[in-house]
Amino acid sequence: MILNDKKILVVGAAGLLGATLVKELVAQGAKVVAVDISLERLEKKLIENDLDLKGGFVETWQLDLADKDAVVSMFNSLDGVNGAVNCAYPRNKKYGKHFFDVSVEDFNENVSLNLGSSFLLMQQCAVYFKRTNIPFSLVNISSIYGVVAPKFEIYDGTSMTMPVEYAAIKAALIHLSKYTTKYVSDSRFRVNLVSPGGVFDHQPELFLDKYRKHTFGTGMLDVDDVLGSIIFLLSDKSKYINAQNLIVDDGFTV
Repeated sequence: MILNDKKILVVGAAGLLGATLVKELVAQGAKVVAVDISLERLEKKLIENDLDLKGGFVETWQLDLADKDAVVSMFNSLDGVNGAVNCAYPRNKKYGKHFFDVSVEDFNENVSLNLGSSFLLMQQCAVYFKRTNIPFSLVNISSIYGVVAPKFEIYDGTSMTMPVEYAAIKAALIHLSKYTTKYVSDSRFRVNLVSPGGVFDHQPELFLDKYRKHTFGTGMLDVDDVLGSIIFLLSDKSKYINAQNLIVDDGFTV
């Protein structure tokens, strides 16, 4: 098990990726601190994924990642953490509109909620590393659309779009991760990213068919397809990989 003796913080652990990741981390020998904005939803999701919350391998915490005082308090309470994965994606209720329908107020709020909370997490991970002197690996989740422009044609005929806020946030996250590693400038503190292609979540068949044509045949990924890259970046097998963006997309960006 590649993560034996490691303790990993997972933020946004009740989400599609987060809950599956917690299970895989435990399978790889790690102890996990799983946090989300709703403790009830988090624990329900983890139990649905067959995780034993009384077995000593998973701690669950309630956390609003946009609340500075709560985030700082959490890091002050943590002990022996070796890494973190940011799976959270906070946004307001108007998120996801088509480009011409997005107000500047909503754009600014969503960028602030998401990129701002990611900045806060990165900052506090670095503060924690400086305080504890424990080698630390942070993995941020970006996207193919933080790397290339959207292929809007695959959304034709559906009500879906690729939100402009998403593209801005994911692109900025890549550079902010590089900035953080360069600022800390210590081989023992690493920030890397995984940029998945589209992940299957019961999207319309028309969209799935069009998306598949831009890949080498797999099309949308299953959430399990993303886990190996995250586990690798958390492990000592990648200990000199820093400020890199690992794209997992079956050729979508080629």
